[in-house]
Amino acid sequence: MTSERVTEAPEEGYERGLGSRQVQMIAIGGAIGVGLFLKAGANIEKAGPSLILMYALAGVIIFFIMRALGELLLYRPVSGSFADYSREFLGPFFGYFTAWTYWLMWVVTGMAELTAAAIYINYWFPSVPQWVTALVFLVILFGVNLISVKLFGELEFWFSMVKVTALIGMIVIGLGVLTFGFSAAGDTASVSNLWQFDGFFPKGIGSSLMTLQGVMFAYLAVELVGVTAGESENPEKTLPKAINTLPWRIGLFYVGALTVILCVVKWTEFTEGVSPFVKAFAMIGIPAGAGIVNFVVLTAALSSCNSGMYSTGRMLRTLADNGEAPRAFSKLSASKTPALGITVSVLFMGIGVVLNYVVPEKAFGYVTSVATAAGIWTWLMILVSHVLYRRAVDAGRLPASSFPAPGGAVCSYIAIAFLLFVTGLIAYDADSRVCLYVMAVWAVALGIGWLFLKNRTPEVADRREPELEQVG
Repeated sequence: MTSERVTEAPEEGYERGLGSRQVQMIAIGGAIGVGLFLKAGANIEKAGPSLILMYALAGVIIFFIMRALGELLLYRPVSGSFADYSREFLGPFFGYFTAWTYWLMWVVTGMAELTAAAIYINYWFPSVPQWVTALVFLVILFGVNLISVKLFGELEFWFSMVKVTALIGMIVIGLGVLTFGFSAAGDTASVSNLWQFDGFFPKGIGSSLMTLQGVMFAYLAVELVGVTAGESENPEKTLPKAINTLPWRIGLFYVGALTVILCVVKWTEFTEGVSPFVKAFAMIGIPAGAGIVNFVVLTAALSSCNSGMYSTGRMLRTLADNGEAPRAFSKLSASKTPALGITVSVLFMGIGVVLNYVVPEKAFGYVTSVATAAGIWTWLMILVSHVLYRRAVDAGRLPASSFPAPGGAVCSYIAIAFLLFVTGLIAYDADSRVCLYVMAVWAVALGIGWLFLKNRTPEVADRREPELEQVG
């Protein structure tokens, strides 16, 4: 049953420059990133073919999260949505904490993507230092984000188009190798590769479950469609469509692509630090195939970094509008972009360039674990806000959304339990546990900042009702 009412935030000053075509491709591109193209190699080494099941399981949970977000977005579409809903349903401190943590997630994700892009460039130019490549890409994408949201949307559209087209092409070629046996890998390509080498769970179920933390990193950014709400031309139509197509995107691009790759090439051939897609095409022996795939995974990294710059600037503006960051961040440039917020975020992303200079071999691992922890917090806040929103709707205090999540709040409870389980896995793993220490320091810093804010401007701690208006 749909609501007759769609609510939205008052005009935020952004240009509604993202059309349906761009929002759809941003949503698709958000589900295809460096977590699949690069980090999957390390996860295959740990879990073997069972990694396919881990991606499928995590994909179901991601869909639950996105349907919860979708219901909130159609109740009140607003740029910087996660923080706004946390502020509305949990209180001002949680809105403040979530906005700053989502900003941190994208800053460190940007570092990871710059690192990955530098690694891919090394495939062609091994003599070029990683930090130089990372710096060049940082400056180029910074310029794109300052110009206009339309240019960001257009660049993201074509980045996503390259990824989607290439992945479909990889799947088709892989199926051709399996069916007709052509190429250097044709003699050994077989569906039986999924269980022939020590079974479907070659390292045990426990080892497979430990890859869930890496798998969840691969899904970071699917929620980016929520940040575009304030700049979408027609959010009540484009957002539900973008969210409802998520299952087939996950099924095709993650589960499907990995299944085909692991059928064509046995899992024991894949190692950490090498893209499984580049490796598979090198073994298939298609002329220039590995180089083409390397170009595709490079665009995936640049796409995610581009999205990070877009998102961080808007989160800083949300914070400034609520008195939780310097007021200067609330100003828009002549092209209606939060230029100062983007600039400051890019300067922090520059830390990734330094990491690539100091510890190039460890930079990717350091930043991805922190990004995952920050992303889990964001997803938890979406889910908890959704549960509280449903309670308010059931009690008649708030209007129903025109895009209700199936099963009500039940799926949100399941997703919350899953995310807490993944957090436990992170705490158990000595290598990734460091990100929880980083998050603990981050929480203390934000807590001190909140106390300072409350003392200086007590009104920031007041719970405020959102301003709603009827549309259409």
